[in-house]
This record gives sequence, C-alpha cells and structure tokens, in this order.
Amino acid sequence: MKYVILLYQTSTGYSAHCPDVDGVVAAGSSREETMANMREAMEFHFEGMREDGVAVPQPETLADYVDLLVEGRLVVALPAGLKNP
Repeated sequence: MKYVILLYQTSTGYSAHCPDVDGVVAAGSSREETMANMREAMEFHFEGMREDGVAVPQPETLADYVDLLVEGRLVVALPAGLKNP
C-alpha cells in the first residue's frame, strides 16, 4: 500500500506525518532520514494494530501539485529545498 507522507522543513531538519494514520509522526536531519524513520514508525504502529486486532487504515489521501500564476509569473510547485526562478 502507498500512503501520502507530508514533509515539513524545520529549523533542525524535517518532520513528517501521514494524514491517513493518526498519531504517527517522525523527524530527522534530512528528508531521507525522516522518510526512513516514518516508514519504521508506521510499520511498528501497524504491527501493534494487528496484534490488538485493529484494522490497519487504508490509504485514502491523494496528493498532487498545481502550477499557479502569481503576480504574472508562473510559480511551479517544486520539491522541498528547490526555489522557483
């Protein structure tokens, strides 16, 4: 299953959460570390849910990007860390 993970840049690195999985968050000094920590946290959380007989939530959130004109300039949504020209 594929889940949407929202990443936020912080003053010390990144934090993340999944809109479809309540209570699971992760942080790290890089995007890669944060995603690895998030994957581990979700796997651990789901293992506990299965042991408790609770259904694992199905992924429902969809994500996409939109290009916008801002003050006459095309602003393209880019991955974190990249700047629009």
